[in-house]
Amino acid sequence: MPQPSAPRKSPGRPPRISREEVIGAARRIVAEEGVDRLTMRRLAAEIGSTPMALYHHVRNKEELLVLLLDDHTAQALRRPELPAHPRERIVVAAAAIHEALAACPWIVEVLTADDLMSTSALWFVEQIVDGLVEGGLSAERAVRGYRAIWYYTAGEIVIRATAARRRAGDDRATYRDQVFGDLDPGDLPRLAQVADRWAALTGEDTYLDGLRALVDGLLAAR
Repeated sequence: MPQPSAPRKSPGRPPRISREEVIGAARRIVAEEGVDRLTMRRLAAEIGSTPMALYHHVRNKEELLVLLLDDHTAQALRRPELPAHPRERIVVAAAAIHEALAACPWIVEVLTADDLMSTSALWFVEQIVDGLVEGGLSAERAVRGYRAIWYYTAGEIVIRATAARRRAGDDRATYRDQVFGDLDPGDLPRLAQVADRWAALTGEDTYLDGLRALVDGLLAAR
């Protein structure tokens, strides 16, 4: 005897979603697929909703990226205890930014567009600019100094993250390894001298050494 079919469910409205769900899904997309893959349509598919439903929480992709920045900095960026000396204060503040962003490199990709920012990170920028001013720079030169520190910090994170991604699960010699293995000491004597150690030397984590050298140079130029 045929069984009665189950009643069909009315499509109705999509399930109600929260802003936390939106941010969490957006974070997964950019972490796994990259910032370029984050669209309102892609985000709606990830949540199982509709693009129109997302607009109750965010106006556009730009606002969504700002929310992601604020969410990450609120979780990862902690205000350290700052030294009294201006030079060390700059180093500690910049190192705190580096530590928070290195754990989530895609954030740097968003920030390097230079038109989006997290307001909660401005305290760290204030400490760097203030330290440079106390070290003898004018306010204008301190801003330029901060920019140099930021470019160095962002560049270091992006290069390391890109290299790690390219080398993940691949132990084969790179093109660079092949080139450095065939250097002519007569033409490039210094590079040939360290060719067999080039990958190891350039792979070392020397961020703090470079940061201190950069800050010393900025303060010496006052």
